[in-house]
Amino acid sequence: MNIKHFIVIALVLLSFTAFGQDPVRDHDITYMDYFTQSFVQSMALSPDGENVAYIEWRWDVPNNRRNRDLWVVNVATKAMRRLTFDPANEVNPVWSPNGESIYFIGHFSVAGSENPTQDGSAQVWRIRKDGSDLQAITSIPGGVDDFSLSADGATLYYVIGREHVIDEWRDLRMEFRNDLEYGHGIHTVSEVWKMDLETWHTEKLVDNERYITGFDVTSDEQRIAMITNPSEVSMTHEGWSEVEVYDTATGELSMLENDQWREQAQSPYGWLGNPTWSSDGNQLAFSIDFDGYPAEIFVAGFSSDGTVDNIVKLRRPEDVSVTGGLSWHPSDGNLCFLGEHHARLRVYGVTPGSNESRTYTPGDVVIHSYNFTGSRNDMITLQSGLTYHRDIFHHRRNRDPERITNTNPQIDTWKLPQISIVEWIGAEGDVVEGILELPPDYDGEGPLPLMVNLHGGPTASELYAFWFWIYGRTAFAARGYAVLCPNYRGSTGFGDEFLTDLIGHENDRDVEDILTGVDYLIAEGIADPENMAVMGWSNGGFLTNCLISTNRFRAASTGAGTFDMTVQWGEEDTPGHVINYMEGLPWERPDEYREASPVYGLHDGIETAVLIHAGMGDPRVPVSHSRALHRALYRYLDVPCELVMYPGAGHSPTSYRHRLAKMKWDHAWFDEYMR
Repeated sequence: MNIKHFIVIALVLLSFTAFGQDPVRDHDITYMDYFTQSFVQSMALSPDGENVAYIEWRWDVPNNRRNRDLWVVNVATKAMRRLTFDPANEVNPVWSPNGESIYFIGHFSVAGSENPTQDGSAQVWRIRKDGSDLQAITSIPGGVDDFSLSADGATLYYVIGREHVIDEWRDLRMEFRNDLEYGHGIHTVSEVWKMDLETWHTEKLVDNERYITGFDVTSDEQRIAMITNPSEVSMTHEGWSEVEVYDTATGELSMLENDQWREQAQSPYGWLGNPTWSSDGNQLAFSIDFDGYPAEIFVAGFSSDGTVDNIVKLRRPEDVSVTGGLSWHPSDGNLCFLGEHHARLRVYGVTPGSNESRTYTPGDVVIHSYNFTGSRNDMITLQSGLTYHRDIFHHRRNRDPERITNTNPQIDTWKLPQISIVEWIGAEGDVVEGILELPPDYDGEGPLPLMVNLHGGPTASELYAFWFWIYGRTAFAARGYAVLCPNYRGSTGFGDEFLTDLIGHENDRDVEDILTGVDYLIAEGIADPENMAVMGWSNGGFLTNCLISTNRFRAASTGAGTFDMTVQWGEEDTPGHVINYMEGLPWERPDEYREASPVYGLHDGIETAVLIHAGMGDPRVPVSHSRALHRALYRYLDVPCELVMYPGAGHSPTSYRHRLAKMKWDHAWFDEYMR
């Protein structure tokens, strides 16, 4: 598909819009259509509520990547303006208080330049809402990690990193600094600076040899809340992170007591994040995420002298899982957050210290982010639905949400899958849900080939919305498959017990939930039991590895999947994940590690043809798992298989060529081995 094809699509859709006609859904989706999609990543509402700044991703095929640009859309007129055009991968738009300018982080690059504003490093930039007067605000060697604009717009706060070497063995470490790598001892720490935007004077505020992953400044600029970690290494975030508060008047740094989310929590391996001050600066909210356990929100109350009065855990609505997006409501005092409930993602609000809660976006919605408009309950949301993906909507009281953008008009001509939620009885006799996609023209006659598409996590879920990604949804339904996406045991949005039931039972209850879902579709006459396939990535890859030995499936595609739990604990960047699910360390729970590992379930006579994908630079599920699986199947068990490795790729392939290869290999593989 070339640029002329895209232009034709755009002209056709514009002609429909001009004449007030709805486009005809006559386009059969292929996997190449994935690359025609734009993706809205984040947004920010202007202080007057009139405009929304947002970041949009588009594929830059000649340069083998996706590129992000900054846009603005007017809420009332829906007129859009693209503000940036360079491949600078803009992120994090923030409005000035007067609504005339937008600050953002950009990575502008000029070949051979040593200027920090042109060498590709992350710098803070400012641009007017009409696209004029683009200006670099910071020019710091190595770039900035994060920034925040003061409430009055006069001061910029930003975080930078620097290398730190510990005292132990310092001289020897530094002697071979450029020749060796060390397991620890040399790492990045953060500094917090502020810049007066009138005088351009800068001042360093915080330098305490800790790494900062998130921060927020009170509206009166008296306190700065920070999530700090010993180093930038991922595993230090999951159990060693702290909430620290800096007093700008005294220069004192204090740490919140962490007993509630460490010693008293079901697991000490939690990830702190989302520090968010209330408008009066008297309450600090933050969240903690766990692998295998429900995420929680805490609120610390501060007295006038800056001491902490209390720290309370927010009471979540029943069966709702926290996914982030903390924000204080401008008028009712509620702390709001994004919550997942039975494959929907909504905005919820809870009054700290009480049982009172409300839902600001009821119904079948999937909200990715939101902003409140002024002091009213009106909201701007970034959301997905059954016929669109990630567009901006205006929610007003007692009115249907109004769509502000249509970033992918070509989708209006696609023959979309029939998407529904199905239920069955899974492990332990409990109800399990999943998303079912059926071909656009399926009329219920005759069983279909079945594709079981498994989500990662497992502390995640498949959502009730249109989703065309590289891991199976949409494309296989378009090719005549029934696609089942089970929200198996351990998934979010179905209550704490359903989530934690997987602890100590990986490669057990999750597998049973999946297979009983398959049996349900067979009994309903939807799935052909002789023509089934399974695919997944990350934890979905792990589960695919578990299911290979059942011989229920003719073909499989597994990506970034764990093969041996002990190896996974020893190599991955977040070992708390394995410790939580195994309920201990390998030498404490050797039987559990063995029972959960797919390697010990392999046997002679496996008939499933297995395609294996792996990123060669993956820190989360190292490539050694995929190499071992390939060796077992290819060298010892004589199972049809291929190992496809992506040089330089991390936990997921990101370049155009890698993603194209992933999809082409999958479709060719299933064409070969499925009837």
